[in-house]
Amino acid sequence: MPPVFSRFLRPRDPARLDLTPSALDRLISLARPNRVRSATARKVAALILAILGIALLFRGSPDSERISVVTAARDVAPGKTITLDDLGTGDFTADQIPDGAVTNAADVLGRTVVGPMRRGETVTDIRILGPRSARESTGIDDARIVPVRLADAAVADILRSGDIVDVLTVGADTPDATSTDAAPRILATGAVVVLVTAAENASNQREQIIMLALPTEAATRVAGASLVNAITVTFQ
Repeated sequence: MPPVFSRFLRPRDPARLDLTPSALDRLISLARPNRVRSATARKVAALILAILGIALLFRGSPDSERISVVTAARDVAPGKTITLDDLGTGDFTADQIPDGAVTNAADVLGRTVVGPMRRGETVTDIRILGPRSARESTGIDDARIVPVRLADAAVADILRSGDIVDVLTVGADTPDATSTDAAPRILATGAVVVLVTAAENASNQREQIIMLALPTEAATRVAGASLVNAITVTFQ
């Protein structure tokens, strides 16, 4: 055997072996399959995909149509007349917008709020005094809102929107209106308090107006009686 090859075929001296892997050895090691490394990589990939799926679920489809609606720029109390400073706007997808959402601020400017609104809340038609307030409050299509002043102004202070009351009177059409034994007459039952206007001070408490939602016939009866008789309410 030629001497030039014999030195490559002779066994190496173990004492002289270099245990430091070469660059070629490292590349071969990386190319060689590793079950532990492969399993870990699959788990990491599955975790990343799961996180991306959850993120997309909450984000919704980027192609979903977004609609601009009117929102409350600050807390608004019942009975307040809406100004431009009370309003803001927000963009939402169609499935995030409640029924009756207001899309044009001009439709509610100068209108009266019948229920408290929180800052950021979408303004809807039933929060504003209007044609739908009576129907939504009573659940009756043929319903009306009637304003009354109560004989005892202190009662108005404890009324709140949504209270259900009966409307009574003792007045000129009662046989003995001045007698303490005069029996009150029930004008309507199940009236829904839509709005109680605020009294600016104690001197004008009697100017407080109570808005009651009632079926049309009962509303007409209460409105007529309130012109000549004292009106009060009892809670249900």
